[in-house]
Amino acid sequence: MNNGILKILVTEKEIEEATTRIAAEIDRDYAGNNGRLVLLGILKGSIPFLSELMKKIKSNPEIEVMKVSSYGSGTKTSGSVKIILDWQREHIEECDIIVVEDIIDSGRTLSYLCQYLKQKGAKSVRTCTLLDKPSRREVEFVPDYCGMEVPDEFVVGFGLDYDERYRALPYVGVLKPEVYSN
Repeated sequence: MNNGILKILVTEKEIEEATTRIAAEIDRDYAGNNGRLVLLGILKGSIPFLSELMKKIKSNPEIEVMKVSSYGSGTKTSGSVKIILDWQREHIEECDIIVVEDIIDSGRTLSYLCQYLKQKGAKSVRTCTLLDKPSRREVEFVPDYCGMEVPDEFVVGFGLDYDERYRALPYVGVLKPEVYSN
């Protein structure tokens, strides 16, 4: 195990099972849909989850990405959402968008993005996350598709990082407090 990891919280097998289940739910919900299904990954953390998810969805989704931030420095959220990289697409009114995120904490980012995409004219907007921390919610928000709930611990791996490290771990682990409290 990586020397900065206190314990493994979500195994590779559990990630695989959650991703397979979510893909089946999306296929069920969009069966017979004549619109354009777009998975909108939020950079950088969602990339491993988005990659696995898109391989399992049979509805032939399209892929787009955005980069947004609600974090200031370190581990604290700033409370405001900043779009760093937007996506441009003609005929957004034909798009059924599923915003794909690695984790939901406060709920501010996804709540903001859903409103933003609706204002841009999206046909529909839903949300999908691998991990959810409802105990950290600052706004009322429930994802449409959720892999699993996790406790309020500092998690890294499978896209989640601390200071750009630990993203490549194939599992989700709890980071040792001494790593991020210096």
